[in-house]
Amino acid sequence: MGELDLVYEAPERLLTDRWLSLLALSRLALFAIDEAHCVSQWGHDFRPEYIQLSVLHERFPDVPRIALTATADRLTRQEIIARLQLQEARVFAASIDRPNIRYRVVEKGNARKQLLDFIRAEHAGDSGIVYCLSRKKVEETAEWLMEQGVRAYAYHAGMTAEARARNQRRFTREDGVVIVATIAFGMGIDKPDVRFVAHLDLPKSIEGYYQETGRAGRDGLPADAWMAYGLQDVVQLRRMIDQSDGGEEYRKVQVTKLDAMLGLCETSECRRMRMLAYFGEAAGPCGNCDTCLTPPTTVDGTIPMQQLLSCIYRVRQRFGAMHVIDILVGHDTEKVLHWRHHELSTWAIGKDRHVQEWRAIIRQAIALGLVIVDHEQFSALKLTPAAREVLMGRQRVPLRAYAKAEKATRTARTAASDEPMAGDASELFDRLREWRKQAAAEHGVPAYVIFHDASLKEIARRRPASLEELRGISGVGERKLEAYGRDIIALVG
Repeated sequence: MGELDLVYEAPERLLTDRWLSLLALSRLALFAIDEAHCVSQWGHDFRPEYIQLSVLHERFPDVPRIALTATADRLTRQEIIARLQLQEARVFAASIDRPNIRYRVVEKGNARKQLLDFIRAEHAGDSGIVYCLSRKKVEETAEWLMEQGVRAYAYHAGMTAEARARNQRRFTREDGVVIVATIAFGMGIDKPDVRFVAHLDLPKSIEGYYQETGRAGRDGLPADAWMAYGLQDVVQLRRMIDQSDGGEEYRKVQVTKLDAMLGLCETSECRRMRMLAYFGEAAGPCGNCDTCLTPPTTVDGTIPMQQLLSCIYRVRQRFGAMHVIDILVGHDTEKVLHWRHHELSTWAIGKDRHVQEWRAIIRQAIALGLVIVDHEQFSALKLTPAAREVLMGRQRVPLRAYAKAEKATRTARTAASDEPMAGDASELFDRLREWRKQAAAEHGVPAYVIFHDASLKEIARRRPASLEELRGISGVGERKLEAYGRDIIALVG
C-alpha cells in the first residue's frame, strides 16, 4: 500500500464492490473525474455509470474531487455540478479555442474521393483520423483507402478487442497511419502529431464535433478539421433521433443540438467564432477557417426560398427532398407523373438552378428553421410556422451563394511553427522521422515519445553541429540529449 501515485480506472469498474472496498483501505488524496460531460443525459457521450459517481462523495466525504471536461456548454456544466454534488466547488473555465486547427466544411459529392483528394493534396504521409457513422462504412472506407495507397486501419466497437488494440497500437506508435473509426475511437488517445481529423458523416452535435476534431494538432502545429456533409446526413440523423428510445424531452434536446451543428455547417460567419459562441466564449473572426480564408458570398435568396416552400406546400407536405427538387427543376420522373405533380404551378419554376444548388437551399431552409424532416412520413419535408412569414413576403432570406465544390489543393499556412523548409532541411526531417520510427520500435514506445515533429523540424532547420547546440532546441531535455543526442548529431552531420 502507498506505492501508487496515480490509479486510472473506468467508472464501470470503479463502482464494483471490490474496487470500492479497495479504495476504503487506501490513503486517498484526490478523485479526478475525467470526461465529466459524460454525466449529462442530454450530452453527446452519456454514460449512466458517471451519474453513480456521486457515491464517491457519499463514501469518502473528506477526499477532494475535481471534475474535468473539454466540452461542456452551460447546461452541461450545471448538470455536472448537480449530479456529482459539486455545488460548493469553484468553477474554472478556460478557453476552448484551438487556433492551430483549420476548420473546413465541403459539400458532399463523392465523399470518399473527396477525402482521398484532401489527404493526397495536403496530408500525404501524415497521421490522421477519419470518422464515419456506421461500422460498415468504417470498414469499407478503410479498405478502400488501403487500395488507394493510404495506410488506413479500421476501429469500431464491433471488432475483437485484439483487433482494436492492434490497430490502435499501429496508430499511436507508427508515423503516417490513418485510423477510420466510429466515435468509439478517441477517448484516452493522446497522440500529439495527428495532422488531420476528417468526418465523412455529420456529427450529432457541436460538442461531439469539437471533442473529435480536438484530437488533431495537440503538438501545437497546424492541423486540419475537414468535413464532407450533405442533405442526406441531416435526414439520417433526424431519423435516428425520431427512432431513438429516449423520451420526448430527450429527442427535443437532440434536435436542438443537431440544429446547432447544422447551423455551424451552413454559416457564412467564421466557423471558429460560431463554435466558441456555442460554448459561451466570445471571439472575433479567426482568419484560419474556410469561411474566413474564402468568405462565401451572401445573396438575397427570398425568391428561391419562396419557390421551395411553395412547392412543399403544394405537394401537401407529404414528399421528400428529391421529389420536391424533381418538381422544381422539371424532371418528369415516373413518380412525378404518377402524382400529376407536373401540373402544379411550381413545376419547373426552378429549372435555372442545378439539383445540387436546390439541395443546398433545402439544407439552409432546415438550418433556418423554415423546414423540418418528418420521419414518421417517409422523410417528408414539412413547413414550420416560421415559413409563413417568408411565403407572405414579410421576411427576406439571405442565403449562401451556391459554389460548385472544387478539388482539394494544398492551402497556404501562416503559422510560424509550420514555415516551409528548404529542400535540404526537408530531406533531413524525413531522415530524422525514419530514425525516430526505428528508435521507437527498439524501445517499444510511440514515436512521439522519442521526439515531437516540432522538435525534429527545428533540428532540421538549425542543423546543430554539437550536443551543446542541440541542447538549446525546444523539446530536447537532458535525458533525451543523453539518450539520443549523438545519434542526431551523426544524422545532421
